[in-house]
Amino acid sequence: MKKLAAMIALSAVFSAPAWAASQTITLSVSGMTCAACPITVKKALSKVEGVQATEVSYEKKEAMVTYDDAKTNVEALTKATEGAGYPSELKK
Repeated sequence: MKKLAAMIALSAVFSAPAWAASQTITLSVSGMTCAACPITVKKALSKVEGVQATEVSYEKKEAMVTYDDAKTNVEALTKATEGAGYPSELKK
């Protein structure tokens, strides 16, 4: 019985990443005031564990972020931009 329980626990641990999914969101970053600002925003987002890709547009004042939802979330992404001096929010 203990072996069965151990096998079930191990299979749950190893299959957990299968539940993760890539998410793509757009953040509104209204505080970008120059063409160099997107570089800082992109660096801040890239440092968040689980971020797979970022595209930051100064013209649109947006950041499109693809991330692993098992490793991070929208709150962590907005905290990263805020920490870099560029508060952001999820674009509706």
